Amino acid sequence: MVVASLRLEVSEAHDVGPSIRRALPFPPVRILTPDAIIEWVTAGWERGVRRVSDFEQRYEEWEKKTEQTVKKRPERKESFVTSSGIVVRRLYVPRCGDKKELKRYMENVGFPGEYPFTRGVQRTMYRGRFWTMRQYAGFGTAEETNRRFRYLLEQGQTGLSTAFDLPTQIGYDSDHPMARGEVGKVGVAISSLADMEQLFDGIPLDKVTTSMTINAPAAVLLAMYIVVGEKQGVPSEKLGGTTQNDILKEYVARGTYIFPPKPSMRLITDIFAYCSEKVPQWNTISISGYHIREAGSTAVQEVAFTLANAIAYVEAAVKRGLDVDTFGPRLSFFFNAHNHFFEEIAKFRAARRLWARIMRERFGAKNPKSWQLRFHTQTGGSTLTAQQPDNNIVRVTIQALAAVLGGTQSLHTNSRDEALALPTEESARIALRTQQIIAFESGVADTVDPLAGSYYVEELTDEIERRAMEYIEKIDEMGGAVQAIEAGYMQREIRDAAYRTQMAVENGEEIVVGVNAFRVEDEPEPELLRVDPRLGERRRKELADLRAGRSAAEVETALARLKEAAQGTDNLMPYIVDAVRGYATLGEICGVLRDVFGEYRPAQW
Repeated sequence: MVVASLRLEVSEAHDVGPSIRRALPFPPVRILTPDAIIEWVTAGWERGVRRVSDFEQRYEEWEKKTEQTVKKRPERKESFVTSSGIVVRRLYVPRCGDKKELKRYMENVGFPGEYPFTRGVQRTMYRGRFWTMRQYAGFGTAEETNRRFRYLLEQGQTGLSTAFDLPTQIGYDSDHPMARGEVGKVGVAISSLADMEQLFDGIPLDKVTTSMTINAPAAVLLAMYIVVGEKQGVPSEKLGGTTQNDILKEYVARGTYIFPPKPSMRLITDIFAYCSEKVPQWNTISISGYHIREAGSTAVQEVAFTLANAIAYVEAAVKRGLDVDTFGPRLSFFFNAHNHFFEEIAKFRAARRLWARIMRERFGAKNPKSWQLRFHTQTGGSTLTAQQPDNNIVRVTIQALAAVLGGTQSLHTNSRDEALALPTEESARIALRTQQIIAFESGVADTVDPLAGSYYVEELTDEIERRAMEYIEKIDEMGGAVQAIEAGYMQREIRDAAYRTQMAVENGEEIVVGVNAFRVEDEPEPELLRVDPRLGERRRKELADLRAGRSAAEVETALARLKEAAQGTDNLMPYIVDAVRGYATLGEICGVLRDVFGEYRPAQW
């Protein structure tokens, strides 16, 4: 009998003398009597119950707060069930676990809508409403893109996303010599307020949110959008949307910069300050990992370099005298959804948790909204293939599903033909339908963060966070993101990762279906969208007519005031808005700033 032997050992151990105790080959340990064992087991069980109760109490508190939220903003359905009639709960959590497991869960995973936001930034996520389906569109003229916008809205799109042509992105009007051959090719050509008015003709700006992929001249395009709202009778306080406005990643990965880093950071923080007062619902920046990934980075590098850039923006704004909780809630992010399904899901979860900790612990943000990493996702353009383009529909579906399971706030799904040209109307419709099928037919949106607790996903989440933090600490040691960019550190890391990937494809170690395996000879060329080659000539005439019809004196005065402000320290946004109202062009406004700030020329590494 175990109890009897224990009693004997206890008796013998207590009866031996000091000399025998010293001879024992192990330290003397107090061995318990059966009564003591019962007492110890009972106390331990009660401690375990109390530990579980700590977790259960947190969960009950979360449920109560969530029910209050649902009363204000009801979920999509009264109840969610599977096709077999099984009820789908709002949230699934651990049913049992030891102290360490439950403590780790509460610290690292937690509950949706609460710090550290690993499981999502809203309490009910897509049970409340689906992500915004925001298809990226823009080509040719403002009139053509307006027609595409209206078509997508009619097909069920819930937000607009504007692609601008290359001249617009680098601050040139369509009639500038540098614009020849590029007008309207990779996006819509916007040179003046007149173009912006046409772009949003018949689209009420108080009923739709608009994302604009624009960086160096973001202040000018935002000013145009604000004035279009005024002309529609929509005050700036009611405008909702996002300007990408992320210049640091342009130096790292994309290349559509104009000004050197210091004045570029000034323009960005000017937008932060202006919008906090005048356009409070506007997301003033979309800090982008998308283009970093498109340039060839790994998932870890995408998270690390994006958040390192974000840290630099926050530091610049705080140095400017802005309160972190004034602009922090309007920061947003933009990530890529790539092919490795589970790594992408874990990447989004890790990025949310890491940013929450950075904002709360590093910057001392007090507002929980400042801790939230809200992000837009676009499926991976670099994963699309010109060969067998219909295969891209499958790639995009997998990537979109990863974005949804990772908790994105809005999503663009690439079209099958984008490796070849701008998407046709049919291709754009298939891309939108992909999102709608995931939302309405798959059931993945019926419970919050359904992959939480997966050993694989949680391990990946932890490891991505750890490795990303190592990069951030190294960048901090270099003096921050700007210094790391100027030294070429991020660029080299991305270049090396891209080279390794390309070598793996060329060696056949990494299979790309239709490219280095499962190929088809003599593929028919699909129908492609072609931009009118005469567009540049038409645009030159339109701009000549614009300049002839406006008040030259008013424009000259507005540009002179802008130049004087740029030479000082005033916020430039009010001066840019005034210049836009008088129909000063994008190129004219950026020309004034070029004269004052100069142009950026990267060092050669």
